Amino acid sequence: MTEKTVKEVEVKPIAKLEEEGDIAADYLEALLDIADLDGDIDIDVENNRASVAIVGAKLDNLVGRDGEVLDALQELTRLAVQSSTGDRSRLMLDIGGFRENRRTDLKALADEKAAEAKASGAPIKLSPMNAFERKIVHDRIQELGLSSESEGEDPNRFVVIFPN
Repeated sequence: MTEKTVKEVEVKPIAKLEEEGDIAADYLEALLDIADLDGDIDIDVENNRASVAIVGAKLDNLVGRDGEVLDALQELTRLAVQSSTGDRSRLMLDIGGFRENRRTDLKALADEKAAEAKASGAPIKLSPMNAFERKIVHDRIQELGLSSESEGEDPNRFVVIFPN
């Protein structure tokens, strides 16, 4: 028996991911009703995960400072899906475009810090980030042909960019 060195991600059928999106949408719609908030819910499947977005005005309270409330709502939504399906969900939730905007900002930060690492020839440490944010930075650094790794313990885990 050989040891697995690469983390394997289960590939779910599109229909299963669409079902996760529908369950999440029902859960979030009920939440919006309870909170007396208006928002449209968009469901998509991308990168082998259900993606649900709430779009509308006055949703800042559902995002919170630095996306903390959004992260909590995403986890609750994943638990609601898991409770209904019996399977772990990798669902991604976005509210008011927060994650998409953050993704754009993080890619720009990665570009800037990669250039800084190349110019200085020294590793560059970034501020602590959550797993979603670190993944975006790692992916962008890889696209730029450099290497990076995460160091530290949550919630203070951060990315280090190497000049190669």
